Amino acid sequence: MAEKKKKSSAENAEHDQIKQLEDSLKEAKAKADAAKDDYIRLMAEFDTFRRRSAEERLALVSSAASETIKGLLPILDDCEIALTQLKDSADSDSAKEGTLLIYNKLKAYLKSKGLEEINAKGEPFDTEFHEAVTTFPAPSEELKGKVIDVTQTGYTLGGKVLRYAKVIVGA
Repeated sequence: MAEKKKKSSAENAEHDQIKQLEDSLKEAKAKADAAKDDYIRLMAEFDTFRRRSAEERLALVSSAASETIKGLLPILDDCEIALTQLKDSADSDSAKEGTLLIYNKLKAYLKSKGLEEINAKGEPFDTEFHEAVTTFPAPSEELKGKVIDVTQTGYTLGGKVLRYAKVIVGA
């Protein structure tokens, strides 16, 4: 019987030791799962940060390009005015050709960067693209609510309005 008690207490000790090992295994698995979860969350946050940084950098470059092109628009306007005035003058043809050359090169460069002219004359008035400077009695019934004349050309850059077309609308 003493031997039975020894065996039983040895079995109990082994059983307790197995239970402790199982508990420590469960605890280690829980810690590993928590660490894995933390790692996955950290990687997801880093990926989001990297994507957001790239988008912000792209937006910054786009904004800088937009501001640069916006600064060149008055020069484009001045070229258009110069061409109009030279067309009616008796000045040399070389001045006309030179101004036209500069105008065409500037316009081609800006177009290559995504600048597009807003076609307004004869189109229905649209506040998304046009800014009404004034209204004028329409010469015909079909010109009511439409753009009669353009006082300043409007432009879009990459599908976004860079400058609204200033127009005269038929009333």
